[in-house]
Amino acid sequence: MTAHLAIADLVKHFGGVVATDHVTLDFPPGSLTAVIGPNGAGKSTLFNLITGRIRPDGGRVLLDGTDIAGWSETAIVARGIGRAFQIASLFPSFTVAESLAAAILAHRRQTHRMLARFPLAAARGRADEVMHLVGLDAHADRLAQHLSHGDQKLLDIALALALDPGVLLLDEPTAGMGRDERWQIIETVHRLWSARRMTMIFIEHDMDIVFKIAQSVRVLKFGRVLAEGTPAEIRDNDEVIAAYLGTRYAKAAP
Repeated sequence: MTAHLAIADLVKHFGGVVATDHVTLDFPPGSLTAVIGPNGAGKSTLFNLITGRIRPDGGRVLLDGTDIAGWSETAIVARGIGRAFQIASLFPSFTVAESLAAAILAHRRQTHRMLARFPLAAARGRADEVMHLVGLDAHADRLAQHLSHGDQKLLDIALALALDPGVLLLDEPTAGMGRDERWQIIETVHRLWSARRMTMIFIEHDMDIVFKIAQSVRVLKFGRVLAEGTPAEIRDNDEVIAAYLGTRYAKAAP
């Protein structure tokens, strides 16, 4: 399943602070897009608005032409938008396989099966498929709380994938990792996107990663869209250089 996501004139205030200021963005089906910008630019707020964690004060969130702005998180997930968080949201006392089975059964509204004698059976096929996709096969019977930080992030991504989204949002998938671990995670993310061609949007502060894998980049500053373009166009944009990148990436070779 693929999906087309469009943000139209989206506004959100927190008291006197304008977190998103009439943001309009378009994400084509099957695209891989990075959202970047300084701290406080409105990146996570944008994700929260898309996924229904908070309600907008104005504007629309269009998924395949349907306005889902203000819908509940559950309804938006059911409609086809998944999200993995900056801090992994896991079931610490569940194994990897049990965590995925629980998410799958909840999505299917079959949580009563978790009380059955063999609760994994109803969802094990899908759980195995997702574990293989993200490379967690060898950790199927390991408790989530005992996974490495990188593998916990992979499990969080797997939990989102298990719900079969057409749009997948990744909020800083490499946060808190060393360089080698960051690249392992992002290579897995890119492989997933290449294999599934879902619409994928990720927030990232590591510009080497952004310029390496993103098809397009959207830059936010103070809740507004500062720039949009290819990695090469963003890297050479004087406003973006001044507001966020600095001179390190200016005119750099791809």
